Amino acid sequence: MIDIKMLERKAETGPSYYDEYKASLIKRGADLKPLEEVMELNTLRKKAITESETVRAQHNKLAQTVGQMKREGKDATAIMAEASALGETFKSLELRTKEMDEKVHAIMATFPNKLHADVPKGESSAQNVEVKKVGEAKKFSFKAMDHIALGEKLGILDFERAGKVTGARFTFLKGAGARLERALIQFFMDIHSEQHGYTEMIPPYIVNSASYFGTGQFPKFVDDVFHLSDTDYYLISTAEIPVTNYYREETLKEEDLPKKFCAFSPSFRSEAGAAGRDTRGLIRQHQFHKVELMVFAHPSQSYELHEALTGHAEKCLSELGLAYKRMLLCGGDIGFGSAKCYDLEVWLPGAGEYREISSCSNFEDFQARRANIRFKSATGKPQFVHTLNGSGLAVGRTLIAVLENYQREDGSIEIPSVLRKYMGGATEIRG
Repeated sequence: MIDIKMLERKAETGPSYYDEYKASLIKRGADLKPLEEVMELNTLRKKAITESETVRAQHNKLAQTVGQMKREGKDATAIMAEASALGETFKSLELRTKEMDEKVHAIMATFPNKLHADVPKGESSAQNVEVKKVGEAKKFSFKAMDHIALGEKLGILDFERAGKVTGARFTFLKGAGARLERALIQFFMDIHSEQHGYTEMIPPYIVNSASYFGTGQFPKFVDDVFHLSDTDYYLISTAEIPVTNYYREETLKEEDLPKKFCAFSPSFRSEAGAAGRDTRGLIRQHQFHKVELMVFAHPSQSYELHEALTGHAEKCLSELGLAYKRMLLCGGDIGFGSAKCYDLEVWLPGAGEYREISSCSNFEDFQARRANIRFKSATGKPQFVHTLNGSGLAVGRTLIAVLENYQREDGSIEIPSVLRKYMGGATEIRG
């Protein structure tokens, strides 16, 4: 969350934080009116606070005068009436200040994070910058099938019956398909916990609204999640939600940073803003599995750790022998809470294009302010931690990539060598 005090601060030299934040909003293509509105409202709020303090001081002075007059046996009726009127004025100003406080907070809660200087200008994903490309896009001597055709031919994906049981954008995984999904989950959790130093975690799949606010999804994206009616419970859209809030309202020790977790969970998304996109297959489902990487970092280390975290997600793709690209997201495509974000895009032969399989973000202190997660520095002064997260990886999309990249002309699938120990030693999937 953006700090209103930072927006107020005047710069001694160079652009102020307000100027930098305004430039960040412009780079995002965001509306500037709420920023102007909140600054005007905050000026009125501070004026009301000053008036309230003045009235309270006057009231306290009159109260002292009344006490003195009574001790002297004098009639204090007129002064008491004046003090009473000032007391009512004070209550009115206090109520007005509280209302403006709430309005300022509500508007500030809708403000996106300030972008890092590295974030390029651009209006859409077309302006994202390719940082690197790893591996060669797989080409076949035969016409490649997409995962839908492969899965149905092999009898490992059943979209039709899932539609009957639930509805669109759900899938039954069967037999070797279900086991391959499980193998990917185990592979990801093993590589991150054993090689990359993350602590394994299986979080709650249901959280409260405060948790969604803490990560920045609420109030802006409330329509994108599934709400359990008549409760303050919501299904998680990603393990980022519960894991980020693990330390909500807590103060960590500086020497304990960074804290690193890898969390497996299902993810549930209403896809309210994705009507008509990727309605077939596993690309955009209402329910899917994901392994999430989460880091609570010292501000001085967060960008170094951001690069490391992104590299950890890349390691999974490299071990699976999948071609991918790392993209630096531009201002018009980056997420609401991210200061800087890399997308990893994997090659899908069936679609003939690269598709996102992981987003790795540094939120700086944006989420920590909302969730009140701090650490006590060597000076004893509490500071906000920096939070980072990334998919390591989205399991369903990795399943797509494995099926399409390891397909054979007869429709069978070669199992990547790193997954075979999780598949009971099997080397292929046949119908």
